[in-house]
Amino acid sequence: MAVVALSSTDPQHDTVYLSNYALLRIIDNLKRLPGVGEAVVFGEQNYSMRIILDPVRMAQLNVIPSEIAAVIRDQNRDFPAGRIGREPTVSETELTIPVITRGRMSEVHEFEEIIIRAFPDGSMLKLKDVATIELGARSYDLQGRWNSKPNTFLLTFLAPGANALETVKRVRAEMEQLTKTFPAGVTYDIPYDTTLFIEVSIKEVVKTLAEATLLVIFVVFLFLQNWRATLIPALAVPVSLIGTLIGMSVLGFSINTLTLFGMVLAIGIVVDDAIVVVENVERHMTQGGLSPREAARKAMDEVTGPVIAIVLVLSSVFLPVAFLGGITGELYKQFAITIALSVIISGFVALTLSPALCALVLNPSHNNTPNVFWKLFNQSFGWLQTRYVGIVSIAFKRLMIASVIFITLMVVIFGLFNKIPQSFLPEEDQGYFIVVVHLPDGASLTRTTAVLDKVEGFFQSISAVHSTDTLAGQNFVFGTRGTNQATMFVPLHHWDTRKAEQDQIQALIKRAYQEFATIPEALILAFNAPSISGLGSTGGFSVQIQDPSGGDFAEFAAIVQEFVTKATAHPAIAVANTNFRINAPRFFVDVDRERAKSLGVPISEIFDTLQAYFGNWYINDFVKYGRIYRVQTEAMPEYRSNPDNLNHIHVRTQSNSSQPMIPLSSVVTTQFNSGPDPVTHFNGFNSAMVLGDAAPGYSSGQALDALQAVANEVLLPKGYNLDWSGVSFQEHKAGGQSLLVFAFALLMVFLVLAALYESWSIPFAVILAIPLGILGALLAIWLRDLTNDIYFQIGLVTLIGLAAKNAILIVEFANQRYRSGQSLIDSALEAAKLRFRPIIMTSLAFILGVFPLVIASGAGAASRHSIGTGVFGGMLAATFLAIFFVPIFFVIVNRIAHRVRVKNTRKS
Repeated sequence: MAVVALSSTDPQHDTVYLSNYALLRIIDNLKRLPGVGEAVVFGEQNYSMRIILDPVRMAQLNVIPSEIAAVIRDQNRDFPAGRIGREPTVSETELTIPVITRGRMSEVHEFEEIIIRAFPDGSMLKLKDVATIELGARSYDLQGRWNSKPNTFLLTFLAPGANALETVKRVRAEMEQLTKTFPAGVTYDIPYDTTLFIEVSIKEVVKTLAEATLLVIFVVFLFLQNWRATLIPALAVPVSLIGTLIGMSVLGFSINTLTLFGMVLAIGIVVDDAIVVVENVERHMTQGGLSPREAARKAMDEVTGPVIAIVLVLSSVFLPVAFLGGITGELYKQFAITIALSVIISGFVALTLSPALCALVLNPSHNNTPNVFWKLFNQSFGWLQTRYVGIVSIAFKRLMIASVIFITLMVVIFGLFNKIPQSFLPEEDQGYFIVVVHLPDGASLTRTTAVLDKVEGFFQSISAVHSTDTLAGQNFVFGTRGTNQATMFVPLHHWDTRKAEQDQIQALIKRAYQEFATIPEALILAFNAPSISGLGSTGGFSVQIQDPSGGDFAEFAAIVQEFVTKATAHPAIAVANTNFRINAPRFFVDVDRERAKSLGVPISEIFDTLQAYFGNWYINDFVKYGRIYRVQTEAMPEYRSNPDNLNHIHVRTQSNSSQPMIPLSSVVTTQFNSGPDPVTHFNGFNSAMVLGDAAPGYSSGQALDALQAVANEVLLPKGYNLDWSGVSFQEHKAGGQSLLVFAFALLMVFLVLAALYESWSIPFAVILAIPLGILGALLAIWLRDLTNDIYFQIGLVTLIGLAAKNAILIVEFANQRYRSGQSLIDSALEAAKLRFRPIIMTSLAFILGVFPLVIASGAGAASRHSIGTGVFGGMLAATFLAIFFVPIFFVIVNRIAHRVRVKNTRKS
């Protein structure tokens, strides 16, 4: 969630001091904050009483590590001594007093004075004679670096279901409060904050929300040409949105980018019903000369059916989507229910508040004397309406040609679906990216630090980079540890300050790889952050190669390397790599148990000696600052720096009374070998993780297809499997769900319309208009070189309802006229003429409402482009293309239905 960097200008406050200060004074405060699930000090250099043994001196004095451990355990422990006057006692006893003794040690000098041996002459061998004692860190394997300087990082994690923005605010406030008690020279910063992207994204969407509202009101005013009339649909926006927010609160939803996307699209939708009402009232006032009250009554008789139909259709599209499972279902749910709530409320407003406001607010005479601009606009629109009706009239005479054109467009849709690359989530510039450094197996932390200096220096020379936050010793991406590994988080400056193309995250990653090629000492990989926090460790793809047979690691490594090589050579793959290695160096020590027993050396003594010198041998605990820390041993650095130091280690024999010390090498043999490090499992099988990214111009879906093709060629014939993990698992799992969503949405629309019209045929006149909106959406993202991702698919679901809405306005009126006795073609022409203005008005309001999403920039722009571009293009097609076909569909469907009825009648 956020990383706190603790640093000091005082040289006495090293990272060990800062780590323990954070443990004692900061971490518990952060853990208690609402919303914080966990808070840890990276590396946790907790205090330890380090007993640094001198193996040569110990051999000279005939001292072994187990002897030192025994005396420390004997002298460094609690000694409960009881109570004076404890019951039962004699009757004269007046007091009960606890007996206190000196318990565990806490200072270095106390451990130095621990007595190992006491001699008859009064001399003593003390711990300080064979070891150096210091208060240091329990482990130095993990190190934090901030802008190339050693540092202490505090990592905070969000609790499930908590509000990230509020939690980070609490963390910042708590840290600011704690600074009042910081030691001199100690300061903090928060260089890594994942909520910054969320906060900026929400601000951008809220800005888009405001822009969309203004554009919608402008379109309404342009067509209604009066502020009184404009006020009615304008009031529907806040009323519907406030009602939606109340509904979201009841359902436990949060304000996030998806729900805000839904509200942006809802702005154009919620005014539609009010526009339909107001426009119809205006028509009856101007053409029929009715009063506002009478006009409202007559208008509602005509539009109540279409409004109810629109609300039911849009709701039926979105509500079932909310029951999808998995991450896809979560994404759809947030969006779908937001729009469904707004549509239901807007329909209620249109049937109640809007006609009441029309009767109260509208003025019968406000359109009697329009100015020159309105005259010109009305004349132009009238001319356009006449041309539209004329084209539809001609099309009725050329139904076969119209049908061929429609079929051709369906073929184009099919071709575009195959041509447009598929992906799961768009790659976002989240304000930081991740770098993984992997040196050859067995490389020391010193070598790793030297490489980090080069990488950090490169990034710090880039103006767009805010800082470098390095965690040396741990690979967070592959989930492994080692002195040859490191993970670097590279936060960037605010999006407003780096609008140039070379400062965008993809350009920076590409530039980084060019620099990495000049550092041959290590494998260095750069990854974008995952599109959704917590969904994988990085962006790009993540796959697992599995060995179900649990066979030889050398053969498995060769297969993995062959897979990586062929995958990288594929044009759809930019980079692919794995951390699976089998050549991690090892120094194998084999104990000659028979010789050890013959010399009287206990087998356990040999292993204890190895651990005491070359590891951190835990003895017991000591108490300091009210906390419990470890006492542990190790050899002096010069005696554990290379394998030859084993010759300086001695063990004690028990073969005679003198108990001489013998070299450890006399009872062990050594050899160098190698093996896999680490050994990971996935689904219970030995596995190797492969991470990478798609090549420029290719989508993540194409990358997954390429990986599967390589797996079919390389892995499957030899008995190995490929499985997906992280975001790739979700993308692979969601592959077939989008088709299911669209099919179910169309089915729901059809069933709702069939119930409303009490007909199985008329709904087809509406359903057939939907593919035209999808055509426009596909053309829009194809022309803009976008991908068919989940945000675009959410937009397609929205288009199903919106395209159906426009068709319903025509079909409903045409059906009314047809039932009243007019001919089929006359009914369709009159409906097309009467509904042309409200369709254009409502559609333009929606189109301009989503336009800010199309041209969005900054944080979260990729997802806004994806959803906005598809809906924008789809509504253009559903408005300016489908309106020509809907009357035709109405006529064709009714003629076919009539022939079927006649045929059935003759049979009966």
